[in-house]
Parts: sequence; structure tokens; C-alpha cells
Amino acid sequence: MPNNSVRYLNVQVNRLNLFYREAGAPDAPTLLLLHGYPTSSHMFRNLIPILSKQYHVIAPDLPGFGYSDAPSNKDFNYTFDNLAATMQAFIDTLGLKRFAVYVFDYGAPVGLRLAMANPEKITGIISQNGNAYQEGLSGEWNPIRKYWADPSQPNRESLRDFVSKDATWFQYHQGVPDQSLIAPETYTLDQHFLDRPGNIDIQLDLVRDYKTNVELYPKFHQYFRQYHPKFLLVWGDKDPYFLPAGAEAYKKDLPDAALKFYDTGHFALETHVVEIGREILDFMRSLPN
Repeated sequence: MPNNSVRYLNVQVNRLNLFYREAGAPDAPTLLLLHGYPTSSHMFRNLIPILSKQYHVIAPDLPGFGYSDAPSNKDFNYTFDNLAATMQAFIDTLGLKRFAVYVFDYGAPVGLRLAMANPEKITGIISQNGNAYQEGLSGEWNPIRKYWADPSQPNRESLRDFVSKDATWFQYHQGVPDQSLIAPETYTLDQHFLDRPGNIDIQLDLVRDYKTNVELYPKFHQYFRQYHPKFLLVWGDKDPYFLPAGAEAYKKDLPDAALKFYDTGHFALETHVVEIGREILDFMRSLPN
């Protein structure tokens, strides 16, 4: 089997079945890919073959997403602290000692928690529209901010359209100049999982808890200043949720970070996977082993 063939695997972690994709030689430097909302490791299907010719690539589905277990919110605490704790158990179970991490959307607060908890393991960080600064939050967050300020049932109910088919379509297409590049199986697969019974409440719990990520921003910045991780920012500059100013803000704490903007939206890999893959390969070659 060629080293860069993708394997589709499952592992038991904290009584959960976690699905993940793995490719590349196990003795090559490792890159952990963390997806965001509302997708799964499927978002990396075109990137993994580019990277795995030279690197060991692992891409899990977070609990509640993709092919990993999605217990009800009565049986699993859907917070970002708990997602990070589950991913910590995942990397411990797989025995990952040193790795770079690619973070996107929800994967950013999860991955940055992992980085703070394991600074000795992190060789570098790639953020693709993974926000960590107030400057990056667009006006699309205003209804969610209202829910943070008053987590009442009416405010929760007002966000149910957040997981609708139209909202998922919007996330993939908004800001994309050539929408024919967006594969239909992306948003339809995501919606399939979103439409599972009980999933709306899972996602609304995470929306409510996203407030804790914003509250952690100063600690993320402190980590950047203390450890100076090698950093690559690859950003769709038409993202309706995470503005270019959020990418530029990283330079306040990481002045040596490389920053590349692309003329596209939130899911930049759908339109610019070749260009982003090239940047990541260049970046990975610069990292310590």
C-alpha cells in the first residue's frame, strides 16, 4: 500500500467511538487536522493526499460531528473544554509525541487549548480561518452574542435556523467568486449529520459555549507570546464569520507569523486547496522535528 493512501479508522476514547482519517508514513513528521462547524474530517479529503506524500496526517471527527459518536447532550457535555479533553485523550491514545496542528473554525479553540496544555508537543500551528481575536468576529455573531448575554430559551430557539439547510449552504458559498468550485457533497453531507435527531441541541449547546473561547483569547495570546510557536495563517478573506482583521491581529503577538489571504470564503480548501497545500508543505519543511 502506498504511504499516502488514506485509511479510515476508529478508536475508542473515553467510551466514545472516534472516527479519523490517517495517511502517510507513521515515522514522518505528524500533522493533526482539526475541522470546524458544521463539517468533519471530510473537509480535508483533498488536502490529505497533498500532504501525506511527505508527512503523517491524522484528521479526526470531533464528538457530535461526522462519523464519530454523537451522544445526546444529556449524555455528553458539549463544551469546548470537553471537546479539547476528548482530543487530548485521542492524541494520548494514539501516542502522538510531537506534531503540528491545523485548526479551522471550531478546531481553533480546541487546537489552541491542546497547544496550551502540550506546548512541548507542538512543532507549529496552521490556522485556516481559525479565529483567536475579537477583531475577527463579524456582525454575523450578533444574534449569538445576544444568546451569550441572556441564555434564555427564547434566545436559544431564535438560533435554530443556524443549523438549517440554508445556513449550511450560506457558509459554503458566501464570498466565493466561482461557486461552481463548491462540491455539493460537502454541504449535503454536513446537513445529513446536522439533521440527526437531537443534533440541533448539541449544536446550540456548542454555540452557547463558544463564549468561553472568546473569554480565553487573552490566554491564547499569552501562550503565543510565551512560546512563540511557528505559525502559518491561510485565510479566505471573504469569510462572513471570521474577518481578515482577525488574521492580521495574530501578528500583534506573533510578528513572525506568515499570513496569506485568498479570494474566497469560509471553506477556503474547497476553492484553494492546491495553493494552501503548497503553503503548508513549505511551512512544514521549516519546522523542528
